[in-house]
Amino acid sequence: MADLHDLTALEQAEKIRSGELSPVELTEHYLTRIERLDDSLGAFLTRTPETARKQASDAESEATAARREGRALPPLHGVPVPVKDLNQVAGVRCTMGSRALAGHVPTVDDHVVHKLRAGGTILLGKTNTPEFGLPCYTENDLAPPARTPWDPERSAGGSSGGAAAAVAGGLAPLAHASDGGGSVRIPASVCGLFGIKPSRGRISGGPLLHDISGLATSGPLARTVADAATLLDVMAGPMPGDPFAAPPLPPGETFATHARRDPGRLRIACLTEPPVPGLEVHSDCRTATTDTAALLTTLGHEVEELSLPADDGILLAFTRVWSVLAASRPVPPEREELLMPLTRSLRARGAEVSGPDFARSMYAFRLLAQSIADGLMPPGTGYDVILSPTLAAPPVPVGALRNDADPEAEFAAIGAFTPFTALYNATGQPAVSVPLQWNAEGLPIGVMLAGRYGDEATLIALSAQLEQARPWTDRTPAMW
Repeated sequence: MADLHDLTALEQAEKIRSGELSPVELTEHYLTRIERLDDSLGAFLTRTPETARKQASDAESEATAARREGRALPPLHGVPVPVKDLNQVAGVRCTMGSRALAGHVPTVDDHVVHKLRAGGTILLGKTNTPEFGLPCYTENDLAPPARTPWDPERSAGGSSGGAAAAVAGGLAPLAHASDGGGSVRIPASVCGLFGIKPSRGRISGGPLLHDISGLATSGPLARTVADAATLLDVMAGPMPGDPFAAPPLPPGETFATHARRDPGRLRIACLTEPPVPGLEVHSDCRTATTDTAALLTTLGHEVEELSLPADDGILLAFTRVWSVLAASRPVPPEREELLMPLTRSLRARGAEVSGPDFARSMYAFRLLAQSIADGLMPPGTGYDVILSPTLAAPPVPVGALRNDADPEAEFAAIGAFTPFTALYNATGQPAVSVPLQWNAEGLPIGVMLAGRYGDEATLIALSAQLEQARPWTDRTPAMW
C-alpha cells in the first residue's frame, strides 16, 4: 500500500479537495518523516511544526467549507511547501545560512511567501542553504550539511540543497527554492528532481530583498513536471515595486496546463562544451546529454549540435556582480567575524568593484542576452530550446568543493562544477533541469533545457513529453 509521500503534490491536493485526505493528516505524515530522517539529510535549518499544524487545521476548515459551498480551492491548497531560508517568513527565524544572522526574525513576509500563504500551502519549515546562497553546495556553520538521498555521503548541491534533499527524501512533496547562478537546477540534478529557474521577473523578489542585478529568482523543485508547473503558477505574478516583469501567459492559461500539452516539433541546439575556456565535462554528463538528444530526435524534434565561443569576459562579469551582491548582504559590523571564509573573500572582492566596472558587467549581461535573442533564438527562425548538461560532473562528496583555507580556489572549483547554469541567470532566460539519467553508480545526472525569455511554457511542455517517454518518479532512493 502506497504511503502519502508516494503521491504527487497534485494527487494530494485532489484528495484534499474531495475530502478523502485531510491536510492535518498529510502534515503530520511529513512532520513525522522530518523528525525521523532529517538529521541524516540536513534538509531543514528551522522546523515549524506548530505553524504547520495551525495552517493545516485552517486549511482543513477551508476545504470543508469549500466543498459545502461548491467553491474552488487553489491548486495546492493544504499541501506542504517548505521555504528556503534565504527568504523571509514573518515571525520565523531567517538565518540565510549564516551564524551572523542566527537570531534574525523578520516581521514581514517576502512577496513569494505571501503568494504561498494565499495559495493555502503549509509551512513545514525553512530549508537549509549555504551562507547567503553563495556556493553550489549546502554546508554552513548552523546545521549539518544537506545530502542527496541517493548517496548520503554526497552533497545535495546548492544553494537550494536543503529544499532538494527534503523533496528527494520524501520530507516534503515539493519545495520553494531560488536560483542566482544555478541554485535550483544544481540540486535538482544531484537529487534526481525536476527544477525550474523561471524568467527574470516571473516571481517577485520583494519587498525588501530585490536583486537589482536580475540574476536571482525563486523557483520550484518537485518530483514531477506537473507539480513544479503548478507551484510556479502559485508563486508567479508581479507585485508592486518589482524592477522586472516577465510577459504574462495569455488570459485563461496556466503553466500547469502546458504540462498536459504537446510541445509540437521543436528545433533544439545540443551544447556539450561549456562556455568557459579550459574546463572538462565528465563523460557521464556528456552521455546523459547526447542520450537525451537521441530521445528528443525519436520524439520528432530537430536536434543540432552547437558550440558557443568560450568567453572569459562573461565569467569576469559574473564574478564581479556576484561579489557585489555578497558585499551587499546586511551584516552587523560586530558580527562580520562570524562569516565563513568564502563569504568574507567575496565581500572583500565586491567592495573593490568600482561603480563603472559593475555597470560594465551588467551591460555585458544585457549584450549576451541580446546576442542570444537575436542570433541564436529569434522566434520563428532560431532554436526553440538549448539542451546541455546541467553540471560538469556527477554529485560530489560532502566537503569536496569547500576550501576554507583557500576561498579563491574554492570559487574556481565551484565554477568548474557549474559552468553551464549561470549563463541563464545572466540572460534572464528560463531554464530547467530534467532528471532523465542515472549513472552506473546509481547517481542522478540532470540535463538542462533553456528557452526564450518569457517562454517557460515550452520548456514545461517539452519536459512533460520527456517525462512521459521516460518516466522517472518510480525511481526512489533506498531511504524513501
